[in-house]
Amino acid sequence: MLDIPFLAKDRTVAGSGFNRWLVPPAALAIHLCIGMAYGFSVFWLPLSKAIGIKDSITCPKDLSFFSEIFTTTCDWKISMLGWMYTMFFVFLGSSAALWGGWLEHAGPRRAGVVAALCWAGGLVISALGVYTHQIWIMWLGSGVIGGIGLGLGYISPVSTLIKWFPDKRGMATGMAIMGFGGGAMIGAPLADRLMKYFATPTSVGVWETFLVMALIYFVFMMGGALGYRVPALGWKPDGWTPPVKRAGNAMITHGQVHLNVAMKTPQFWLIWAVLMLNVSAGIGVLGMASPILQEVFAGQLIGVQATFNELTGPQKATIASIAAGFAGLISLFNIGGRFVWASLSDHIGRKATYFVFFILGIVLYAAVPTLSHGGNLLLFTVSFCIILSMYGGGFATIPAYLADMFGTQMVGAIHGRLLTAWSTAGILGPVLVNYLREYQLAQGVPKAQAYDVTMYVLAGLLVAGLLCNLLIRPVSAEHFMSEEQLARERKLAHERELANATGVAVADDGSKSSMLVAVLAWAAVLLPIAWGAWVTVQKTAVLFK
Repeated sequence: MLDIPFLAKDRTVAGSGFNRWLVPPAALAIHLCIGMAYGFSVFWLPLSKAIGIKDSITCPKDLSFFSEIFTTTCDWKISMLGWMYTMFFVFLGSSAALWGGWLEHAGPRRAGVVAALCWAGGLVISALGVYTHQIWIMWLGSGVIGGIGLGLGYISPVSTLIKWFPDKRGMATGMAIMGFGGGAMIGAPLADRLMKYFATPTSVGVWETFLVMALIYFVFMMGGALGYRVPALGWKPDGWTPPVKRAGNAMITHGQVHLNVAMKTPQFWLIWAVLMLNVSAGIGVLGMASPILQEVFAGQLIGVQATFNELTGPQKATIASIAAGFAGLISLFNIGGRFVWASLSDHIGRKATYFVFFILGIVLYAAVPTLSHGGNLLLFTVSFCIILSMYGGGFATIPAYLADMFGTQMVGAIHGRLLTAWSTAGILGPVLVNYLREYQLAQGVPKAQAYDVTMYVLAGLLVAGLLCNLLIRPVSAEHFMSEEQLARERKLAHERELANATGVAVADDGSKSSMLVAVLAWAAVLLPIAWGAWVTVQKTAVLFK
């Protein structure tokens, strides 16, 4: 893909004076853009009345599903639009698994450019789908092509960051993956404002918004991709000495495991199960956080004694606003947890970090029903915030966990294969939660109690994850690549020795020209994050009024 010499991996090898702190903002630039996948639901309501404009035009009841896909005379159901969310994460995991090995050889710059073309190009195609009112075009554009961009963009910086920060693996990947969690925090309010700006009596403003956001995302993602540099073979931070293997760090391998061999080890599949179970539970909670707050606490949120069904229309609108603030609050913890927990894992180890996730998660999930029925809104909110911080932290800690177990040579490709666990969880979690809720309601269980069994089941998933994590042991030396195999792999990856590396020539201490560039690079990503956080905090304030 994109066989252009400028994008070749050996053209991105940094010189000895390159400032490694230029790489995290490049990764953030890409992750903040593709992270809008989490916020795509902001388009569902406007798109559900794309033809009716003010009110949805309902399709005839006898219209078949396939006819609905091609019709131009009635509006789409939100359930049809919601398939986009599923497609995002199915194709993210699939593309990361398929092309992870290619990425290791092609380098992060080429992968980042392909990701930018797919993600931004998918939005352009989706704009055409909205303009012509053909949902299949939108599914193809953002769902399939955009989903491929998601996968390549997500894993593009992982291996590079781990090699630039061998002393802070968790923190480095936490910074980048924090961006994926924060993408919706920036993109959703931006999309909302753009749709209001472009809305006319004949348009809800979505296709125009897609085009503008495609342009913005393309510029940012290309800037990130072109900013990637890889360290030369043999590079290490000044003053840092690789840790000597001892009892305290036995889980960190000192060899390199090939992608194809890694997938045959029990460690890979145990970590796969750990991620899948942690994400299944977390994504289930993430999807039902707003409705559970409204249906369980109902009138208590506005100081009246009434169940959800007893509330009036205006009262329901008020608690919906409060629930939106609640969703914003837990999104901040989802984002912050990615950096905090991953950084903590550098000090206590990845296995211990996941041990905390599972033990604390089991306690909190099992406690939520009691807190709900007791009407303790504060402890309920704190519990959800901690739960979502561990959900985000699980994503950010996994790349470093894999590097510890299998080495850094092919960690990007191994991470790509492991993300199929995310695709699985993206289906299992929401389906499990939704069907359990529907079953409970069908059995006559009150809405305020319909989530109790669900929370206990999710706690059970975490028990299974805890057992899988406890079973993980260091990878046996028999799985390591030999010196000849490692040399062959490094040749395929276009790696060069430090003495022969050429690249960006900056001051050896990285404090002169590169420091100014680093400040500007960080400003380019931190300012949008600050704006998104401010908007979210304003919405969150409603929860505490």
